[in-house]
Amino acid sequence: MVDRAVRRRRQALFLLFFLPGIAMSSWVTRTPDVRDQLGLSTGQMGLVLFGLSIGSMSGILCSGRFVSRFGTRPVIALGTLLIIAGTVVIGLGSAVRSAPLVTAGLCLFGGGMGGGEVAVNVDGADVERITGTAVLPTLHGCFSLGTVIGGSAGMAATAAAFPVHWHLTVAALVATGMLVHALRAVPAAVGSSTAPSTPGPGPVPGPPSKPQVWKDRKLLLIGAIVLAMALAEGAANDWLPLLMVDGHGLDAAMGSLVFVGFAAAMTLGRFSGSFFLSRFGRAAVVRASAVSGAVGLLLVIFSDNAVIAATAVLFWGLGASLGFPVALSAAGDSGPDQTARVSLVAVIGYVAFLVGPPALGFLGDHYGLRSAMVVVLVFVAAAILIAPAADTRDRAAAVDPAQRTRPGTTPAGQHQGDRS
Repeated sequence: MVDRAVRRRRQALFLLFFLPGIAMSSWVTRTPDVRDQLGLSTGQMGLVLFGLSIGSMSGILCSGRFVSRFGTRPVIALGTLLIIAGTVVIGLGSAVRSAPLVTAGLCLFGGGMGGGEVAVNVDGADVERITGTAVLPTLHGCFSLGTVIGGSAGMAATAAAFPVHWHLTVAALVATGMLVHALRAVPAAVGSSTAPSTPGPGPVPGPPSKPQVWKDRKLLLIGAIVLAMALAEGAANDWLPLLMVDGHGLDAAMGSLVFVGFAAAMTLGRFSGSFFLSRFGRAAVVRASAVSGAVGLLLVIFSDNAVIAATAVLFWGLGASLGFPVALSAAGDSGPDQTARVSLVAVIGYVAFLVGPPALGFLGDHYGLRSAMVVVLVFVAAAILIAPAADTRDRAAAVDPAQRTRPGTTPAGQHQGDRS
């Protein structure tokens, strides 16, 4: 019965990651159309995207406390409902050509992403603890799969000149059905400071807001990895179609196609992540991911050939695919108080994911989007140097030394790739 419940819970998490991927890509692929309908410059579009930043920061700052008090389930539900509501409001703002309304919709959307996604990552890390296997890369792969499907639909809608508001309304209805189906399988009180322990290898999560986690140097280095790789992903999610249209001269439909290619590369990287983790370990996978991302960004920024730039986006997507989920897994078994550690690193990641791109818009307005992406390149290159921080196998063993000798068990969140 426990195994069946865990399987149902994992499948529900697949949907809960898949859902925001569809919503996000539905918005991203229509950004050129929305910008043109609103008659905005790149800098003005950055101001509109600042609504996403305000919402995301509000959600992020509240998420850890809410998960600690109520558990992950109600926070996931509220966050997903905000994503759905935000998608509808964005569509409405586009229909009436109101930049403030689109900004308000992005604020709701960001609040849902910032709060709900932190909670769903905490829940995913708990499933990893119970099963002793890598789950987060596949869960994040479902997010990327959602972006591929949503992006493909957005590309078709763009090519057919399908109204943005109807497109986003359909996406919101699909997301609502997924939420209703999936939420029933998510148990109550996971991540709560009063939650009972769940059977499974590894330590039991403690209260999520102890100040000691902020003083853990290795955890902060893991957070820096997440910051860099989430910025690489967020920059593409918000700006890639416009980057290809304005920076490389493609039309809106081709810009959306390039974004779909990025999302497909992300999906491939995440679904194959467990294979590479089991053979090479976290540090090597993070380093290879950062190298791939840096090469892709380098070519997109400095190559004037649109075909080379579009192809390089695939390396960018592969590189950005595993940094975030692998670092979250590393944070989960970097020491005691798993919920606090995962929450902290997830907060850092979502700050970069949702707040970084609007800042790139301001740089893009002054120097061009291609030049603005140099900032992302610098962060990703830095992740190559700090990749060894993702190897937390020694800490996982130190948390519970008995796990090293108990037959049939592995330390919390330790993947096959972390074993000698």
